[in-house]
Amino acid sequence: MTTNSDATVALLRRQFDLTWALFEYHLERLTPEDFLWEPAPDSWTVRPTADGTWLPDWSDTEPDPVPVPTIGWLTWHIGWWWTVAQDHLQGRPPRDRTAVTWPGDGTAAVAWLHDLRTAWLTALDDLAPASLTATAPFPWPSDPRYTVADMIGWVNAELMKNVAEIGQLRLLRARRL
Repeated sequence: MTTNSDATVALLRRQFDLTWALFEYHLERLTPEDFLWEPAPDSWTVRPTADGTWLPDWSDTEPDPVPVPTIGWLTWHIGWWWTVAQDHLQGRPPRDRTAVTWPGDGTAAVAWLHDLRTAWLTALDDLAPASLTATAPFPWPSDPRYTVADMIGWVNAELMKNVAEIGQLRLLRARRL
């Protein structure tokens, strides 16, 4: 017998799988040069530090106009929010934004994202159906209106948005617009 929780997880999983399939289309076509291509003078990217780690450009208040992110920045951004979402889903203390660094090149970034996908699918498979209705700890701290199911749906939506941005940047760079 299928429960509402089972149906909800199945729907969220299908949405995720569709978004990931679209992401794979772009990931397979990215070149190493795509990741740090700055499409505008006011771009946000990832930059190496003196110790060899790569950190993103960041501001605690959103600039106006909003900088155009590079694919490298977007892959870091996916890795950051997805890492924190997984921390919350699995009951671990969430990592601070500054603790999540970019792997340093496109190939490593793609491998990182694949690893995050694998960990996410494992967490979803291990999720107790009753936990879907628990209050979501992220990205809406302490707001009882949002559930773990909402958080999983947010991951799908955030991933879809970032995938579209990466795809558009890849296409623009390929045409050098």
